[in-house]
Formats: sequence, structure tokens, C-alpha cells
Amino acid sequence: MTNSATMLAHEEINKIHPVEEDFHNDFNDIDEDDVDDTHIEDEENLNTHAKIKKSLSGNVIFLEKGHSKTTLQTTNDMSVDTLGLIHSGFIFGAAEYAAVAAINEENLVIISSKTKFLAPAKSGDLVEFDAKAKFEDARKREVKVTGKINEIKIFEGIFQAVVLENHILKTKLKNIDTDYHTR
Repeated sequence: MTNSATMLAHEEINKIHPVEEDFHNDFNDIDEDDVDDTHIEDEENLNTHAKIKKSLSGNVIFLEKGHSKTTLQTTNDMSVDTLGLIHSGFIFGAAEYAAVAAINEENLVIISSKTKFLAPAKSGDLVEFDAKAKFEDARKREVKVTGKINEIKIFEGIFQAVVLENHILKTKLKNIDTDYHTR
């Protein structure tokens, strides 16, 4: 879709379903000063999501502590119709992957998100995601993610995550086992 076609589609979508909530200011809460710029040399140092299918979730192209950039090459397998409209779930999944990469902790779970889909993607588009995390000494983290196609913003979101001491599934299994033996 050309830049003007994407903008026209966005305008048409707003006519049908105007955005009721404006949370633009939420995206300004993360200061550049909050991002630790310790550089991680390559994707091999990614500590999370080791088995993710990159053809569906994207590839990390830049990685620093608190900052990641990823790309998603959309394909026909992601489309919902004969015109090649990409299902928004693939865009969301790729944005979430950018968010967890920015945090880059092994035992990480996304607990909430606030997102906007600003324009459609079509088969063959290269979507670029930029994720910046707000790092605190707490276990809870917040990440701002934007997604663009040819400099046109198609997605923005804020993801909240929790860093756990153990893998979430091992934690649950451990608690279930403990509960079972105490009965």
C-alpha cells in the first residue's frame, strides 16, 4: 500500500470508528534518560524468547539494554483476505517481541498492554518496530513500542511486564506441587 493509500485508509477507518480514547500522552512518559544504553553486541545475547518463530514474530536488528529494534516481513500466510490485509495479531505479536527484547530478561511475562493500530499492513510490507523500556529497580517494567512501514506509524503501544525469579510455568508447577503435598 502506498503512503497516501495508507493515510486514506486510516482516515476512512476513523470515519467508521473514531478513536474514542486518546492516550498519546501515555507514550511521552518514558524519558530517554530512563533507558540504560549499555550495548548488547548481537542477537545471540538475547536472553528471552529463545524458541520464538522469527518468521511470524520478527527479527531483532538492534539490541541494547532497554532498547530494541525489530523487523517483521509480512507474508501471504498472515493475510486475512485476497487483498493481502495482514491480521492485526501478527502486528501485535511482533510488537510484543520487540518489547520483551528491549527488557531482555530470561523470566519475563507481559501482563498488560495498551495499543493502537493506526494503519493497516499488507502482505509484503516490512514493519519496523522500535521498543524503549523504562527500567526501574522494581520487577515491573514498561515498554513503549512503535511500528512503522516506510516511516508511516501503523502501531503504537505500551506493554507492562514483570520479571520473575523463575520461569512462570515452573513457578506454577512448583506451587501446584506444594499445594498437592500439603493436603
